[in-house]
Amino acid sequence: MQLTNFSDYALRVLMYAAAQKDRLITIEETAALYGISRAHLKKVVNLLTRTGYLEAVRGRSGGLTLAKRPNKIRLGDVIRMTEPDFAMVECFLPGNRCLITPRCRLRHALKEALGAFTATLDRYTLADLILHPRDFGIRPAA
Repeated sequence: MQLTNFSDYALRVLMYAAAQKDRLITIEETAALYGISRAHLKKVVNLLTRTGYLEAVRGRSGGLTLAKRPNKIRLGDVIRMTEPDFAMVECFLPGNRCLITPRCRLRHALKEALGAFTATLDRYTLADLILHPRDFGIRPAA
């Protein structure tokens, strides 16, 4: 199983915003910091803003900041929101045509494993991931 880049980038943006505390961040600086596409990051930020994880401040000195306290942002919630689906095998999908589905025990085992995965992420919040700005290679302004 592999998370999409979209989920990865969403978590990275939230971690970076949390590390900056009261300083606004921008899409441009975040994209440059991580070496990722500005256009793709803009889509990620748009979703995080629409769903209440980030707040966008408009204007010349605008940028992005967390819309919630880090201890209120559960990783499991972010992943469920950013992942298009968790259809690990065909039998999880509508229109499943697998011949053995009625007798197969794999589906139950995979559902249980997926439940354990998301339950583990639900035990962690963004507060558990906060780094210091210097961990991103940023020097404090003089």
